[in-house]
Amino acid sequence: MRLMRRKQVFADPEKLRESVDSGRRHDREEPPSLVYRGTSVERTEVDGTLCYTIRPKAPTSTKHVLYFHGGAYVHEIQRDHWEFTRRLALLTGGTVTVPVYPLAPRSTAAETVPLVERVHDRILGDTDPRSQILMGDSAGGALSLVLAERLRDRGRPQPKEIVMLSPWLDATMTHPSLPALDRIDPYLSVPGLAEAAHLYAGELPLADPWLSPVNGKLADLGRLSLFVGTRDVLLADARRFRTVTAERGIDLEYWEYEGMFHAWMLTTLPEARDATRRLAHVVRR
Repeated sequence: MRLMRRKQVFADPEKLRESVDSGRRHDREEPPSLVYRGTSVERTEVDGTLCYTIRPKAPTSTKHVLYFHGGAYVHEIQRDHWEFTRRLALLTGGTVTVPVYPLAPRSTAAETVPLVERVHDRILGDTDPRSQILMGDSAGGALSLVLAERLRDRGRPQPKEIVMLSPWLDATMTHPSLPALDRIDPYLSVPGLAEAAHLYAGELPLADPWLSPVNGKLADLGRLSLFVGTRDVLLADARRFRTVTAERGIDLEYWEYEGMFHAWMLTTLPEARDATRRLAHVVRR
């Protein structure tokens, strides 16, 4: 991570903005050829948002994961996301749908959250809630939780599982542990994340539960699971989420991996393979 200098983008708000302007490539909206190995891929569109549904060629499960990719709400889906969702579909024998949702600043939370609800309705509307899983990494992990809260508030059935991978749970970036975590995180940094949060917030305050779901009600949702590493600047708010849920009597399966960085689950490291096996169990159970 450090050799690739990924952290530089998040260490400087100006570089973050430059990455937003220069990194938009329409070819990234298409899955790479590897995704088609052993799977079938179906492309649909919901209100202009492309959605790719990945299935094993011989499915063995009715479970359907709606997966929201990370990228701080401003960066496009990456090859790692596509490869991870393919592995997840093959491991579980079920279905994974990946919406390529619009990014900030062109789309802010006020537009994105209702959109992902419409995507949910279109993609999972005919699926038994007991077979529905909302999952995502980083910003996508937060979106999964925000969507579950919105479904509850509208009197809609809850998905069986809400699974958050290195989730971005507090866009205010004000936790007192952040400076210390920033020094050991090889990928993310507070200044760039704060800039991305402002781009996505639009007119909403950063503490709004649509941006900082740690501030949501959190009750009466599907089963909650959270995976995080100890070298992730977002660890502080993951631990805070664990504390808040425990204080409210809300069950949370919490997995903290020593020495792991942000969104390591998407890699092929041994720790990632271990986490993916646990994730497959969560999906199938």
